[in-house]
Amino acid sequence: MVNKNISIKKEAYDFLSSLKVKNKSFSEVILDFKKNEYKKGSAKSLLRFAGVLKNVDWEEKEKRMKEFRKSFEKRVKETSKYMEKSRKN
Repeated sequence: MVNKNISIKKEAYDFLSSLKVKNKSFSEVILDFKKNEYKKGSAKSLLRFAGVLKNVDWEEKEKRMKEFRKSFEKRVKETSKYMEKSRKN
């Protein structure tokens, strides 16, 4: 096997490193791309995100979303009133 050294940006290295597992070389990660194993929507690419949301406090998220929606609706009403008032003048 022939080895070649290449230079890549740190961002590219970090990306490849995030895909690399202990028993795989960087060359194997790159060749997986050639075989489309990391194709958008593939099982392998989706499995990288498995469990990422398990520590989210969904009740708190829902509470914040309700508050946001209420605030948004209030601003829309205020803006609508302002626009209506401006249009009459």
